[in-house]
Amino acid sequence: MDPLDDVFAAMRVQSAVYARLEATAPWGLSLAGGQSARFGLVVRGGCLLSVEGVVQPIALTAGDCYVLARGTPYVLRDKAGTPTVSCTSVVRDRIGGVVDLGGGGTPATVICGWFTFDELSAQPLVELLPTVLHVRMDQARVHALQATLQLLAMETEQPGLGSSLVISRLADIVFVQAIRAHVAASGDAAPGWLAALSDRKIGPALRAMHRDIAKSWTVESLASIATLSRSAFAMRFKERVGESPLEYLTRWRMFKASCMLRQSNRSLGEIADVIGYESESAFNKAFKRAMGLAPGAYRRGDAGPAQRTAANLAR
Repeated sequence: MDPLDDVFAAMRVQSAVYARLEATAPWGLSLAGGQSARFGLVVRGGCLLSVEGVVQPIALTAGDCYVLARGTPYVLRDKAGTPTVSCTSVVRDRIGGVVDLGGGGTPATVICGWFTFDELSAQPLVELLPTVLHVRMDQARVHALQATLQLLAMETEQPGLGSSLVISRLADIVFVQAIRAHVAASGDAAPGWLAALSDRKIGPALRAMHRDIAKSWTVESLASIATLSRSAFAMRFKERVGESPLEYLTRWRMFKASCMLRQSNRSLGEIADVIGYESESAFNKAFKRAMGLAPGAYRRGDAGPAQRTAANLAR
């Protein structure tokens, strides 16, 4: 399994809502921080995106898409300096519909969406992304994203039977495709783990671990896949990923185990086998050491602080 596929497969979208913003200059909309991820598609015209913690505003034009996976506060407006109104005050009663805003000048249309993810399953991906992910539609490898965005724009413009379900599913696909487009466009410029996926030496080793997480991997066997010496591989892996190969392997095993405990009825013995432990006892010890409580207690919902530990493990 490809590492990105592995992350995407674990994610659970709990809810997705949207609104179609029909704005005319001058206009400005401020969105407070929250737990949900946000995305936007500029269908017509252009606007300026200012994100908390990002120094320079981003000029968006028709076809551009943005994603803020951490629910960071941001502002959309026609140009710098235009006063804004709170999103809550104008969108609250128009979720799933059209929001009219502005003074009657140059028009712009933006489809805005909000996703709520299962916190633990989304944590690895959220932590891998920059504060704001901006995809320009003139990039060569975003045709699939463009097609989905066009479907989303059409569905929001002319809602029909089951539109809310269709839009929710399309929004989920948009989120995944935007990330894939970002990775494809960024290459080695992507941060940390994302860049490691593109590394011609480390990438194959990462993919091998995700493809067969239960295998008894050693630094030597992974170095052989990377065609590097043991020491050179270990050093390069830690530089690129931020931790040693076996630390990475253990973290992902614990992440996958925690997802299976919360999302399936598999026995502890089955889970132990899937993630590479020879016995349920060995798995219990490893899980308790990493998470702070036994797998059975975690499954029963006794996690509390341990879920936060899990989020750190799956950073």
